[in-house]
Amino acid sequence: MKLIDAHCHINLDEFKDDFNEVVERINKKLEFAVNIGFDMKTSLESVELAKKYDFIYSAIGIHPNEAKEYSDEVEKKLIKLAENPKVLAIGEIGLDYYREGAPRDLQKDVFRKQIELAIKLDKPILIHCRDAYGDTFDILNEYKEARGIMHSYSGSYEFAKKLMDRFYFSISGPVTFKNAKNVKEMVRELPIERIMVETDSPYLTPTPYRGKRNEPIFVEYVAREVADLKNMKYEEVKDITNKNTKKAFEIEV
Repeated sequence: MKLIDAHCHINLDEFKDDFNEVVERINKKLEFAVNIGFDMKTSLESVELAKKYDFIYSAIGIHPNEAKEYSDEVEKKLIKLAENPKVLAIGEIGLDYYREGAPRDLQKDVFRKQIELAIKLDKPILIHCRDAYGDTFDILNEYKEARGIMHSYSGSYEFAKKLMDRFYFSISGPVTFKNAKNVKEMVRELPIERIMVETDSPYLTPTPYRGKRNEPIFVEYVAREVADLKNMKYEEVKDITNKNTKKAFEIEV
């Protein structure tokens, strides 16, 4: 059985010199990867990748740091892109109070609009949340029918419990870092039935490649760390997280 990388960005410039080799490695070592858009340009690129390769899916949306880009016209384009069956989710969307690439009120407004869009399209949402758990929860609480994935989740187990009935929690490279005690503890507590694994490549490279460019096949190191933390066999974690990813993205298992 091959693993799934639930979240990557292989259309970025970090992959331009060896893109074909990276794609070849995905095809050889993974069941599939989900390439994520974070603005209109990368959303378009993600859909094109999904059209070209059987083993790549896509998600489309406007990241909170790009919230100024959102408009009625952009929303119409997203709706059109979402007609492609390989577009699995609206994302990554959410709130980022760490970088604050856009004013908080605008971020919240665009987050709400994209949740409403996902509900209208009957698709899950893929959430980016950084230093904004309180507002993220409050907004999600307004939309009880919204469901999906908390991407690269590093929040608390207590927060996760509030959303566990309709969200999955995707774990990325930092769980492998020696000093990531809070993330490790959270993973120990989270039910394996709600855990997914991802790379967020080219970012968040796991140990033992920390400091180098990340790529989708390194999702193995995340899954192995989850297995260690849960006192489970790697093959079992691979099987369960793959099933979780398919359920979260509503791919027939």
